[in-house]
Amino acid sequence: MKNGGNSTTVSASGTIEKLGMTTFQYGTHLLKADNKTYALKSASINLDTYLDKKVTIKGKKVSGYPLEGGPEFIDVTLVKF
Repeated sequence: MKNGGNSTTVSASGTIEKLGMTTFQYGTHLLKADNKTYALKSASINLDTYLDKKVTIKGKKVSGYPLEGGPEFIDVTLVKF
C-alpha cells in the first residue's frame, strides 16, 4: 500500500451502472469501459444522474485498491457527456 497523497488521476469513458451484487464490496456505481470495469464513488457528484449514459469520468484512484481481483476504485470528481 502506498503512503502519502500520491494518488493517481484517472480518466475513463464508458457507461455508468448501479452497483449490484458483486464479489467485491466497494463503490456505489460501476463504469463499464470497452475492456475494463471501474468501481466508482463520489462525495460531490450524484452518479445516479448519469445511470445508463455514456460518459467520461475523471477522478483519483483510491489507494489500497483493487482488492482480490476486483476493479480499480475511483473517487469521481468530474463527469462529462
